Amino acid sequence: MATVRIPPVLRPSVGGVKEVDADGENVGDVLRSLADQHPATQTQIFAEGGELNRYVNVYLNDEDVRVLGGLDTAVGDGDVLVILPAMAGG
Repeated sequence: MATVRIPPVLRPSVGGVKEVDADGENVGDVLRSLADQHPATQTQIFAEGGELNRYVNVYLNDEDVRVLGGLDTAVGDGDVLVILPAMAGG
């Protein structure tokens, strides 16, 4: 089981918690498990085609999953996923 760290902007969708445990063999499975547990996160994390929304960054143990294997990146017990929405501003 992996731990998913939830950013403040998504916490209302998960009952206000900072972390959620989720099962899965890869990053996509873990994030889909999160979305199954907390359906409001589905559209916040995933685009219509099932890929990550372009403004959502996900890190597995401090490594950007986009430079690893994307949603297919393997996840083991005790791994930590961090969801970071991209920030814009000036």
